[in-house]
Amino acid sequence: MSSSAERVHTEQSAEQNITLISNEKKAITIFGLPLMWFLGITALTLVSMYTGNLPGGMLGSLLVMMVLGELFGWIGDHTPLLKTYLGGGAILAIFGAAYMVYAGLIPGETVTMVNDFMKDGAFLNFYIAALITGSILGMNKKILVKVGLKYFLPIFGAVIGAMAVAALFGAIVGFSLRDAVLVITMPIMGGGMGAGAVPMSQIYSELMGNDPSYYISMLVPALALGNVFAIIIASMLNILGKKVPSLTGNGQLLKGFEYKEEKPSFDIGKMGIGLMVAILFFTIGTLLAGFIPLHAYALMIIIVAAAKIAGVIPESVLDGANQWYKFVAKNWTLALLFGIGIAYTDLGTVLEALTVQYIVTVLGVVVGAVLGAGLLGKLVGFYPIESAITAGLCMANMGGTGDVAVLSSSRRMELMPFAQISSRLGGAIILLLAGLLIPFLI
Repeated sequence: MSSSAERVHTEQSAEQNITLISNEKKAITIFGLPLMWFLGITALTLVSMYTGNLPGGMLGSLLVMMVLGELFGWIGDHTPLLKTYLGGGAILAIFGAAYMVYAGLIPGETVTMVNDFMKDGAFLNFYIAALITGSILGMNKKILVKVGLKYFLPIFGAVIGAMAVAALFGAIVGFSLRDAVLVITMPIMGGGMGAGAVPMSQIYSELMGNDPSYYISMLVPALALGNVFAIIIASMLNILGKKVPSLTGNGQLLKGFEYKEEKPSFDIGKMGIGLMVAILFFTIGTLLAGFIPLHAYALMIIIVAAAKIAGVIPESVLDGANQWYKFVAKNWTLALLFGIGIAYTDLGTVLEALTVQYIVTVLGVVVGAVLGAGLLGKLVGFYPIESAITAGLCMANMGGTGDVAVLSSSRRMELMPFAQISSRLGGAIILLLAGLLIPFLI
């Protein structure tokens, strides 16, 4: 073969190889599976669900949540407007599930099973325990110390900003200061249902009369709609960070302490240790919550952070906790979000709140929280976007479920410990503040 012929043959072979590589890159996968395999698994899951033959308890619940969560997540992350401005897969997994329940598209026994798994089965606690333990133990100790001393200033900034902007927006659309602050701002910033709206309704009942259920019906729509806006704005902040890199640490909160994490080599034995340690720390937090009037998550954060700073935990345990957290975040985030849509998101309640006045005022709360947390966070050396997400949006969502959705939407799951500080300790501050403000606003 002549040299020119050899060259042509070589070029043709190279082109064929490039074509093969290109075709391989274009192959669609969902959850790491070829599309047809995933669709086959989805079909089997749906047939089992609609014929009433799903396994009971954790097995059936986790199968439905993983399969449909990954499906909605993939669709949301590949739909142009949705992925760019509305939270992508995170928001579609939540509200896709909520819509299926609202429209009666999921059999009642499946809804009950998933609801029980999420609540009585404590899957949400299981997930958050892994994220708190692993992310704190895997964190740079210097960052942990520096952030902990400064973090409450942007939280107060978020509260002040939320009340100020909500009062302004509320006045523009005709809401009184009382309604804008007490009925809308306080429940949104209060740390969710169990830690915020429910005890807040008790406080309102004691100080203003009426049954707590009367106030719950007023507080819940604000909480639900605020959570929606928090998820959407989290996605927008992620986009802003890409356009203005100086505003973000790409998941790092404190300026001047950026570090590149080495890619972990996963060890199955260490991951087992990580699982046990996550459950143990959550158990300790729950134990102490029986004696100390703080949420178990808040106490857990304090204990894990203290252990990390004191340097008393062996390196193998630190590695295991960090590896387990990454496994959980990678494989179960969309499943959890789908479960949140079924168990914690009442779409009917959200739709009832969709009046122009209400929407504008709720938006004012979330925007004010972002601005207050971002500005004061910058003053103490935090990146504005990370500060706005953790101290702002994670104060303005539905607590633990909202934290997962917001951090997933912003692509910053590693910020979970700070999100939980905002939701739990920040929520306690709101309850205290609500009690102090009521005499001046009624």
